[in-house]
Amino acid sequence: MDLLLNFNSISTLFFLLSLLQFSLLSSSSTLHPLAAHSANLHRNYTAISDFRLLNRRKLINCPPKNFFVKIDVISKSTSLLNEEFVNVTVSGIPNPSKDHWIAMVTPSNANVDGCSLNGFLYGQTGDFSELPLLCHYPVKAAYLRSDPDYLPCNNKGCVIPPVDGKCEQVTCSATLSFHIINFRTDVEFFLFDGGFVTPCLLYKSKTLSFQNPNAPLYGLISSIDSTATSMRLSWVSGDEEPQQVQYGEDGRIQTSQVSTFSQNDMCNSLLPSPAKDFGWHDPGFIHSAIMTQLKPSTTYSYKYGRDYVESGSVYILPDSGGECGVPYETYHQMPTSGKDQPWYSIEMASIHFTIISTEHDFTINSPQYEWMKNDMASVDRSRTPWLIFAGHRPMYTSIQGSLVIPPSVDPSFVAAVEPLLLQNKVDLVLFGHVHNYERTCSIFNNMCKGMPFKDINGIDTYDHNNYTAPLHAVIGMAGFTLDQFSEKIESWSLSRVSKFGYLRGHATKEKLSFEMVNAMTREVEDSFNIIKAQIP
Repeated sequence: MDLLLNFNSISTLFFLLSLLQFSLLSSSSTLHPLAAHSANLHRNYTAISDFRLLNRRKLINCPPKNFFVKIDVISKSTSLLNEEFVNVTVSGIPNPSKDHWIAMVTPSNANVDGCSLNGFLYGQTGDFSELPLLCHYPVKAAYLRSDPDYLPCNNKGCVIPPVDGKCEQVTCSATLSFHIINFRTDVEFFLFDGGFVTPCLLYKSKTLSFQNPNAPLYGLISSIDSTATSMRLSWVSGDEEPQQVQYGEDGRIQTSQVSTFSQNDMCNSLLPSPAKDFGWHDPGFIHSAIMTQLKPSTTYSYKYGRDYVESGSVYILPDSGGECGVPYETYHQMPTSGKDQPWYSIEMASIHFTIISTEHDFTINSPQYEWMKNDMASVDRSRTPWLIFAGHRPMYTSIQGSLVIPPSVDPSFVAAVEPLLLQNKVDLVLFGHVHNYERTCSIFNNMCKGMPFKDINGIDTYDHNNYTAPLHAVIGMAGFTLDQFSEKIESWSLSRVSKFGYLRGHATKEKLSFEMVNAMTREVEDSFNIIKAQIP
């Protein structure tokens, strides 16, 4: 098969191996403009809405069926394209209501009825909502009132022939636009009444299929080392056979490694987990290829395609509804040493990042412990003066556990790993797991060893010329729900924000600057610096 056939139905993209610059500046930011402008990357912030809680609602009985209702979907083709906007018209409604809404569901055979047992399955996630729940979560949804002509019934229809020139049954219609991407499974649209809080099912559309369910799509590039001479390209396809990426002016080719995961790879307990049962969606096949011999600050074009349940986790919990990191590790491949060894290091500018897995064996003399000890000890601080350590479960948080939710801090993890942080003079420790933001003093063994001072802008500044201990920051403020702080404040806790947001920063060899940005308002909620004289 020649090259042209190999790249039939390919996707063509461009990437730039250089810093991106943005035009908008956060008014409350004190960071370097390249860092402050990064707010443009975070427009789609996370927030709780009635729709996001839809599968925690009871499905009530609807009024008697209306035989006049129709749902028509207008696509650019007889079958759905890889990406397009379709117009969905709902007609035959005699009495428009502000509570009418349309949902897009895939796969088309998904059950959108009420599922009384789902509540027990969701209990694994810490969600103990009232039963029953919707069996399947819609991909997208919108109120019919989003069409301004719907409630006033400006688009009228007559479904019963007129008598004496007067229509016997006038109905109303609404037309909404939905952005569709290739899910590789058929799609249907469902009409509901009762809003997102008390939904009931009225009608469903015919089944819609994609033109090419196996198309190679959703290319993602990521760095694999600190040299900027190689990049990993990952994409998803419905085809399990290896594919290729072609790049550069000389048309170099790399063949993909293919991986996927199944329902059997999801975690379980006594009951099937949501990820294994009603929350499952076929992921397709994830392709990954490494483009090598790249030159930094050079623009390349590339095109791609062609015409493990034993997770080793030290915590026996069906994390994330049973996903246990399997989809994440498969979709977003990191520069790790092997399968199910998700620890690695990478250097960016003046920072050495040591990334570990708190879910794998971290005890003294374990493979991961030996790796992190050797990695941090080998850092050349004259080249990368800053050392940042990161993992999932924190060492310090003000959020306590309960009878239902286990504590977030594992004392055995702290006892084994925290001495390494002090020994190697780690500057900053970043963790997630807890869904809020919290920053500590320079801390070791649950005691403040040093406090920041205020710079001329009133920003907390940690002086690591006189190093005492690392500071810790929990940055889990993008979780599904936020964890609220209690009135009890630990002496080592200097800043606490329970709002959705993200952390951004800027680094030189003498200074690290970070800001916690509120995703709703784009305002800076907390700032801190770390300073240190450059090593000659």
